Amino acid sequence: MNSFAPFRCLALAALLLLPAARVEAQKSTPEKSIVRVNATLQDYSFLRPWEKGAPTPRRGLGAVLEGNRVLITAEMCVNSTYLELEHPSSGARVTARIAGIDYEANLAVLKPADTNSKVFEGLEPLALDDSVTAGETLNVWQIEDNGDGVSTDVEVLRVDVGRFFIPGSVFLLYQVKGSLQARTNSFTLPVVKNGKLVGMLLSYSSKEQTASVLPAPIINAFLADLEDGEYEGFPNLGISFAQTLDETFREFNGIAGKEGGIFVREVGKGGSADKAGIKKGDVILSIAGQAIDSRGNYNHPKYGKLSFSHLVRGGAKVGETIKLELIREGEPLTVDVPLLRKKPEDYLIDPYMFDRGPKYFIFGGLIFQELTLPYLESWGEDWTNRAPFNLVYANADPHPFEEEGREKLVFLSNVLKTPSTLGYESINSVVVSKVNGAFIKDIKDLAAAFGAVPENGLHTVEFDDYPKVIYVDDRVSKMVNQQLIQYGIGQLERLE
Repeated sequence: MNSFAPFRCLALAALLLLPAARVEAQKSTPEKSIVRVNATLQDYSFLRPWEKGAPTPRRGLGAVLEGNRVLITAEMCVNSTYLELEHPSSGARVTARIAGIDYEANLAVLKPADTNSKVFEGLEPLALDDSVTAGETLNVWQIEDNGDGVSTDVEVLRVDVGRFFIPGSVFLLYQVKGSLQARTNSFTLPVVKNGKLVGMLLSYSSKEQTASVLPAPIINAFLADLEDGEYEGFPNLGISFAQTLDETFREFNGIAGKEGGIFVREVGKGGSADKAGIKKGDVILSIAGQAIDSRGNYNHPKYGKLSFSHLVRGGAKVGETIKLELIREGEPLTVDVPLLRKKPEDYLIDPYMFDRGPKYFIFGGLIFQELTLPYLESWGEDWTNRAPFNLVYANADPHPFEEEGREKLVFLSNVLKTPSTLGYESINSVVVSKVNGAFIKDIKDLAAAFGAVPENGLHTVEFDDYPKVIYVDDRVSKMVNQQLIQYGIGQLERLE
């Protein structure tokens, strides 16, 4: 489990309340360069996909940028139904809109809905500084309830590559140490050096008094991408790899006499590596001219050893081409890889879903869904053991389903007890292969198959596993659909 607790836990944790230095004599101060951000969030339900959870409030701080823009973490406004900016001192408020967001990089930019608002009166935009190195002292900014600014010193322990917000999505980050005070608006906090923005606090461990900071180099890349109005995001290579520390393993793969290298375990379908022809079993020796060691690291000139992922997600842009030197079946090979970003909806199983609900289709009480990682995570922290095993396994190894031509994995998630589903009530969590003989690639295929009236009045649903086949009466199911609408399920499908 990640040792860094989410920073929102500050308000609940028993933190050591050390004195915090008031900010004076700096070019910018908290009360002059940050605003409060108020959000109302409403998450979608993945176990009951036609429902949404109760609205919940969230409060944080955003950094003021040029052009009356406010920088916050994307986590601050995930599934938001309302966003508001508030002046730290005067209390002036204005409704906000999202001008740009990237959940993988955990960054968002807000703008006021009313350009004549007084929220930015007297405030000064922050410039960015990406010069931070290990050993430096930074300041974490907060705001008291009365509007006064508070600054706490933290020391940069190291610069590393790690997870931001989305599982499996890693970027450059600063690891810092210091004791932070709990504040009611402490969900997301700006981090500065000499009055310039160097990052946004992502997480904090009150026990270790250590924190992770989303750094300015990633923020700069995010803001630069937004400038032309066509946000493309950060590229990904699309491979999983194994270290090559074992000498026998190195000899088997023909790299015993070479330095470093990582073994390509899997190549994600449709990703940068896949489209460039990188294959499972290749050994990558260098990326963009940087030698990759046996652990998957390279030597960064400023930060020291970093994961090779930073060469892709921190040093390149979508559309650029990087050169990979590799060994394939014992022979050296150089491959040019045009970089692209594979969007979450392009995966067989969506790795995350925000600001959009799960896709589903209900027919006569049969509830079908497209499998997503958030659905599996709905089973709790121990979801890998608690969620249905066959679905967990499919998430871990989607390649067999992709090779069959599936674009999404459609499964029967649950069965409501109705006249149409008698005898089927115990069936759940089984993957659908065909409906009325039509192969099901996604939820739209399933809806289309049920839309056609079968010749004998019975729909035939085939599954990958037990019970293999069930039959559903078309006329009775359509009558049940009308009753479901009357008794609480307002929408029988979400196909987009």
